[in-house]
Amino acid sequence: MAETRSTCPYCGVGCGVVIETDAGQITGVRGDPDHPANFGRLCTKGSTLHLTAAAEVTHQARLLLPMRRAARGQAPQPVGWDAALDQAADAFARVIGEHGPDAVGFYLSGQLLTEDYYVFNKLAKGLVGTHNLDTNSRLCMSSAVAGYKKTLGADAPPACYDDLNHAQCLFIAGSNTAWAHPILFRRIEDAKRANPALKIVVADPRRTDTCEIADLHLALQPGSDVMLLHGMLHLMLREGWTQPGYIAAHTTGFEALAAAVRECTLERVARVCGIAPADLLLAARWFATSPATLSLYCMGLNQSSHGTDKNAALIGLHLATAQIGRPGAGPFSLTGQPNAMGGREVGGLANLLPGHRELADPAHRAEVAAFWGVPGLSAVPGKSAIEMFRAAAEGEIKALWIACTNPAQSMPDQATVRRALERAELVVVQEAFATTATCAFADLLLPATTWGEKEGTVTNSERRISRVRAAVAPAGQARHDWAIGVDFARRLARRLDRGEALFPYERPEEVWNEHRASTRGRDLDITGLSYALLDAAPRQWPLPEGAAEGRARLYEDGVFATPDGRARFAAAPWQPVAEPRDARFPFSLNTGRLRDQWHGMSRTGTLGRLFGHVPEPVLHMHPQDMTRAGLAEGELAEVASRHGSLRLPVAASTDLGPSQVFIPMHWGPEFVGGRRADGTAIAGVNALTTPAHCPVSKQPELKHAAVQVVRAALPWSLVAMAWVPGERALAVRGALRALVEDLPFFSCVPFGDGTAGVLLRAAGAAAPPDALLARIEALLGLEDAGTLRYIDARRGQRRAVRLVRHGDTAHVAGVLLSGDTRAEGWLRTLLQDQLPAQDFGRRLLSFQATAPAGVAARGKVVCNCFGVGERAIGEALAACGGSDEERLAQLQGTLRCGTHCGSCLPELKRMVRAAPAAQAA
Repeated sequence: MAETRSTCPYCGVGCGVVIETDAGQITGVRGDPDHPANFGRLCTKGSTLHLTAAAEVTHQARLLLPMRRAARGQAPQPVGWDAALDQAADAFARVIGEHGPDAVGFYLSGQLLTEDYYVFNKLAKGLVGTHNLDTNSRLCMSSAVAGYKKTLGADAPPACYDDLNHAQCLFIAGSNTAWAHPILFRRIEDAKRANPALKIVVADPRRTDTCEIADLHLALQPGSDVMLLHGMLHLMLREGWTQPGYIAAHTTGFEALAAAVRECTLERVARVCGIAPADLLLAARWFATSPATLSLYCMGLNQSSHGTDKNAALIGLHLATAQIGRPGAGPFSLTGQPNAMGGREVGGLANLLPGHRELADPAHRAEVAAFWGVPGLSAVPGKSAIEMFRAAAEGEIKALWIACTNPAQSMPDQATVRRALERAELVVVQEAFATTATCAFADLLLPATTWGEKEGTVTNSERRISRVRAAVAPAGQARHDWAIGVDFARRLARRLDRGEALFPYERPEEVWNEHRASTRGRDLDITGLSYALLDAAPRQWPLPEGAAEGRARLYEDGVFATPDGRARFAAAPWQPVAEPRDARFPFSLNTGRLRDQWHGMSRTGTLGRLFGHVPEPVLHMHPQDMTRAGLAEGELAEVASRHGSLRLPVAASTDLGPSQVFIPMHWGPEFVGGRRADGTAIAGVNALTTPAHCPVSKQPELKHAAVQVVRAALPWSLVAMAWVPGERALAVRGALRALVEDLPFFSCVPFGDGTAGVLLRAAGAAAPPDALLARIEALLGLEDAGTLRYIDARRGQRRAVRLVRHGDTAHVAGVLLSGDTRAEGWLRTLLQDQLPAQDFGRRLLSFQATAPAGVAARGKVVCNCFGVGERAIGEALAACGGSDEERLAQLQGTLRCGTHCGSCLPELKRMVRAAPAAQAA
């Protein structure tokens, strides 16, 4: 048995973890009690990390060998590392020689370590001579970067997590913190508990779990954020709530902003935003007059065609009211990925250079060229993510290197992305998981290490740098990302006859030391920060040579990172979304996170237990809109935008306003898809999203697309579900997807906690051939002697139910319903809850939708840590009396729900409020 301290690979909170290993295998994980980001807490995703690293998952999901595809459309075959990297180097050298350095592009990830990022940035910009290096951080944080730089002068969040303990007003904008940053939300709950007078305002079109703690929810219309913030400033000026002394001493440009908000009257703003005038006035008063106001914001502000304007408008409120540079006050951007911050520090965006230097600045280019020892850096601007894939689709970029990200799932406008991946002459995918959608387009697949195997550093949202440490050896032939980059760079340098000496690194610490030296004298100076210091404890930057500690807060002296030391106000007017709703596309599509899933689910999607809370992909829609569209709960709807379409079951939700719909961002082609009438494949939720992006930050408007919703005319349906051997679960899912990928709709997801289950749902205009259904049955183990069967070919009906006996008890182990699927509900309950089924006989093959007596579903799983469902919670609450707080405590004492990671607490509190208290005897 051994223990290794490391960092969680999920969100930007940057929680410390302790990895437990036995005989070279990861066996457990717990929160690091000494880490200042989480003090031992972990969310539902972090607390299951060891399960995603289990041997059976690794052998099924991991890319373990270099693979080469002889031709597009063929299956990749194993190849040695030397042959793979030589092929890549030859192809890149040929493309560079024939078409120039800007004919290649590198697309990286905020989940890479800082050392990985640094090597690839130097490879692209120092060796190849192109700035075509961007990252999926462009999709999540670039508007926050641009907003900070435009107003405060540097990409440096000025606040820290401890500010939650000092804030008197918390303004949360465009962030479902409860689900996207759960451990930070636990700290918000702690702060509210310690200080009940703390006022919390949440500005979000949806009523999310974050709103459960809010004193005021501003359910603004999608895309109206700038109008809201300008309206708040208008009221602050009207009521005399600004701080003219601070504005005069520490800022410039306020007069232009004041003039811009003059027309943003209470009545106009309330009308545009769709909120009550009294709520707008209350939010402005709390923000401006609180002794300390802290704002937290994320994708709702960033993923917008006007994301920079939104960020700058919110920061402007802080500057106008002097709510910055002191405990509990400041604009705090929450980082989406674990190392989006570290990537920006080393220059890992197309417009950046190491040490927060700007590509567009000739002096900065000269500094970096001299530091690297190269003749000079290109002045040609690099292409951002959207621009890079568009250029590849048009044939301008001919070779793509993709590392640790899944653009065939996560990028907007999937039609263009897929055209780019198909047209590029060479696509290299450097990846830990073989199951991502992007892997299907790769000519070369290079196996990379992942969490538990990597060594290096990451930077979290509060500028805190933490060590990532390896607890086990790399799986298979996987190599570290930085080492793959170094090996490739050396080979390419020999072919280009330049620059081999640029990559002398043999250990990640050597890369770190060079990065550290590049920050000397910059705003993020970390020249005093060695691996040895980081091994002792995580540290915040800046931490220059000679300093004992980093700085928790910035701008406490009122001096900003601008040439004159003054912050800048931005006076951009409100503009509507890039693609407004109209008669053809009357709904606003919003996308966002699920509580228990992460990004494209290449890791979390291997665990059935993480599907307990939200088991399948659905379209959330207001009940009034469902009625108008003639849609009933669970019916299949077709959602279409100007860019593509997707079919999903519909679910009623009053968390949305009318004319709004919501789809979680995670549902890519690995889990949901089908074929359109023209034969093109449906590529998940991002088949719908728009490539429109902010002109300053280049961040796409993933948070909004105008869509239409109609009933999908697919009368035939299928539901198949079964327990399968754990060591074959991912293979079975993959085989099922391959069988049904030509149908108009399918979804295929895991389920089960500790036992592997697979759920397949499909639909079409007519029943497929019996041979296809028989192959589905075979994959799910429904062909053996223990299977009950009913087939009516004339009516297109087929039933199969497999029973497994244990003594006198029989349990359902697998089900297939084709044609009439009304009995799905209670059969699914029998299967998933493992209820006795021996007494139901032929009824198992009936069409009856009503559950037999004694068959009651436990409902969705609310508490993932202890597997507690809705029914158990409802039954327990019926016996709880007293206040809401007392009933919650009784519920937790009875079922333990909400006592471990706490991710379910907002939902538990809502259920407590909704349930009547038990009457005293």
